[in-house]
Amino acid sequence: MRGAAVVVAGAGISGLAAARALVEIGARVTVTDSVPDRLVDLPDGAVAGSEDALPPGTALVVTGPGRRPDHPITRLGVPVVGETELAWWLGAARPEPPAWLVVTGTNGKTTTTGMLAAMLRAGGLDAVACGNIGYACVDAVRAGHPVLAVELSSFQLHWSPSIVPAAGVVLNVAEDHLDWHGSMDAYAAAKARALLGPVAVAGVDDDRAAALLAAAPAPRKVGVTLREPRAGELGVVDGMLVDRAFGETVELTAAADVEPGGPPGVTDALAAAALARAHGVGPDAVRDGLTGFRPGRHRAERVAEIGGVGYVDDSKATNPHAASASLAAVPGRVVWIAGGLLKGASVDDLVARHAGRLRGVVVIGTDRSEILAALARHAPEVPVSEVVAGDDGPMSSAVRRAAALAQPGDVVLLAPAAASMDQFRDYAERGEAFAGAVAALAEVPA
Repeated sequence: MRGAAVVVAGAGISGLAAARALVEIGARVTVTDSVPDRLVDLPDGAVAGSEDALPPGTALVVTGPGRRPDHPITRLGVPVVGETELAWWLGAARPEPPAWLVVTGTNGKTTTTGMLAAMLRAGGLDAVACGNIGYACVDAVRAGHPVLAVELSSFQLHWSPSIVPAAGVVLNVAEDHLDWHGSMDAYAAAKARALLGPVAVAGVDDDRAAALLAAAPAPRKVGVTLREPRAGELGVVDGMLVDRAFGETVELTAAADVEPGGPPGVTDALAAAALARAHGVGPDAVRDGLTGFRPGRHRAERVAEIGGVGYVDDSKATNPHAASASLAAVPGRVVWIAGGLLKGASVDDLVARHAGRLRGVVVIGTDRSEILAALARHAPEVPVSEVVAGDDGPMSSAVRRAAALAQPGDVVLLAPAAASMDQFRDYAERGEAFAGAVAALAEVPA
């Protein structure tokens, strides 16, 4: 690409990383962004451009993952790829390309990727977590890491047609980002790109993920399950994580020692272990990696107990599938704080499944009406409080209303089932707002 004119569409983390890498190899780089303020501090050698038109002679567009397949930029006759595709090209050009171990799925990607990186490092490998986890793949490749634990979203997979991982896993597939992909089939097809390498892994307790594994072209297919594993699977036997896929049957660690706990955490640990074992990591390193791993913030994080009521921040539950797992993991009755941007997903099954455990619901965000309608259909006896768009401090209002509905022994759970960008910068800011509102509640005299 030396001397080629390349447009980087988007000046976020991945876009700026792509621009740096392209300048380094001698491309003529123009960076565009819909927010002009992001174009102030560009890498040396890159110039700012307009979103309205490509510079003459543009040979390639490297897009941020958020641009949809029907974006106007795709109709200009120039190839469009993502930053992760560029990273793949750069790695493939090296004398010893890095091994890509890819993690995708509707939920659990970040936890699984972190677990995997910890296992790889415990096995003595120079490995790093990258991709959708916040560290751009091109930066990881440029840094020379020989093993990459790569979290890829469906957006990134869509824009990365060449990636063939050494091993890849689809954790689960549930309704999410249907507004972006256009259909459930297109969403699942993007996820399936993680299974194109020599080793394909999937959470076979999830019907859609199991179907993708069955259809995958990989010569070796490995299932992970919460039940006792069959040959070729990893699973759970008498409270122990067990590998029956890679050589002789071995125990890896106790399920009770996995953090985060519960079925989602154990499934994530099994998936990470499958990818690590596929790359030759021994069972002791798998155990040591899991022992030292701690999940990120805003994932079923207990922030306080006030007046006998627990307050749990699971702001990372950004779709109905994740919120369902979060609700299932909480014992007893729940006051549920939900809402935001549903991205085309339905919440009917979610509400119907958990209606009997709800003490009350507080609904926030842009797509409140869909959640309110589902509650009216499937949980008409459950008290519901709606935080309208004009309320000051929506999370403070939501927490106060939830506290008023809760009784001693209950849990107030923030598991929104929706994205956060209508009211917050991201899920982390939403979780921090929840924790701050709970802290303020604790300071109010009874």
